[in-house]
Amino acid sequence: MRKRFIVGNWKSNKTIAEAKEWLEKFKLLNLQYSSEEKEVIVCPPFTLLSEMKKFIEENNLPIKLGVQNVSPFAEGAYTGEISAREATDYVTHALIGHSERRKYFHETNEDVLLKIKQLLENSITPVLCISDSKQLEFYVKEDDVLVKNADKIIFVYEPPSAISGGGAFHTVDSEEVNTNAAELEKIIGKAMITLYGGSLNPDNAAEIFKLDHIHGGLPGQASLDPETFLQIIMS
Repeated sequence: MRKRFIVGNWKSNKTIAEAKEWLEKFKLLNLQYSSEEKEVIVCPPFTLLSEMKKFIEENNLPIKLGVQNVSPFAEGAYTGEISAREATDYVTHALIGHSERRKYFHETNEDVLLKIKQLLENSITPVLCISDSKQLEFYVKEDDVLVKNADKIIFVYEPPSAISGGGAFHTVDSEEVNTNAAELEKIIGKAMITLYGGSLNPDNAAEIFKLDHIHGGLPGQASLDPETFLQIIMS
């Protein structure tokens, strides 16, 4: 059985009290899964990382933590930014390149490449969102960092049109997902971990996880409830 990766993106949601309530419910549900078979990462807002790390360690929960963004720069005079080096105190993974960062914060492909380099230099695994093959082709032509470090990166095929944004889940064409994921692998030219994101939920997770070129998923809205998130994990 190949290893499955589930990355929950909480986006801009939850207070410390709400995060602790989520963790308590997750603990009480007590569904067991092997870390050798499934790697579960939760990406909460920065404000929750310290308390969540403490709870996870004290209760030995099978969860790793990730950030939703890092600075494209190293430490320095960059007001409001959090560097990859600072994030190493809390996380093993970092979600980058998400289409919402592009839409609302005007993040560019060049910004994303800088962030990938910062993360790799600080031994944090980039969880790189890819909208389509053209975007990945740009990255590969612009810089060789993705191909050289493909084994240290988790790729996510997440078409912006499929993201629910907190509303109703969209229909997912699993055959199209598999075809597009295979195309991404051809561009990289070697084996890679590819997840699917966009309206992933308990109703479609099992079908998507069976796809030849998909190794897990990036649920957003569905990760905000611990029971729903666990249903996806156990799909």
